[in-house]
Amino acid sequence: MGQYFSNEDLKSNIQKFNVDILGHRYSFFTDNGVFSKDKLDFGTRVLLENIPLSILHGRILDVGCGYGVIDIILGKIVDAEFLGVDVNRRALHLADMNKKENKLNNVSFLESSCYEKVEGKFNYIITNPPIRAGKKIVYEIVMGAKDYLEDNGSLFIVVRKEQGAKSMIRDLEKIYKVEVLNKIKGFFVIKCDLD
Repeated sequence: MGQYFSNEDLKSNIQKFNVDILGHRYSFFTDNGVFSKDKLDFGTRVLLENIPLSILHGRILDVGCGYGVIDIILGKIVDAEFLGVDVNRRALHLADMNKKENKLNNVSFLESSCYEKVEGKFNYIITNPPIRAGKKIVYEIVMGAKDYLEDNGSLFIVVRKEQGAKSMIRDLEKIYKVEVLNKIKGFFVIKCDLD
């Protein structure tokens, strides 16, 4: 996983795949050194298919955006302003390519380690956190979200049962009002509201 965070020397091999989700078709460029380079990750699909889209509005932040899947898929459907942040420069370059490929103007991307360069507050934060980066980073994303959410904002997370979903829920409940929206094939989709 170390190469994800420092993949400048990894040989590039840009590829493209199409995906149908939420009634639309999308095209994504991917490359070596990015998460889920061959297809839409199942956990991300479960997250996107279980977020209550009708409530989304305003400013939406995707932490650990990779090559922009969440922002681009939701950006086509939801009237909102999307910002995706990631540490992986290659993924961010692909995210910009994917934004153009899918003809979106309401999506932007920024290189940032978690919230390091994020400014302002958001109505919603959405994340499929990088579990392989370790608990410290994952918790920095999910627990730190409270400082970047508007008072009535929500955090949406997807996490697998075997990757610590139940213990994460217990920890989240210390600072958020937590609701499990769905459980599909071991993936928990979690909504966290500020108390």
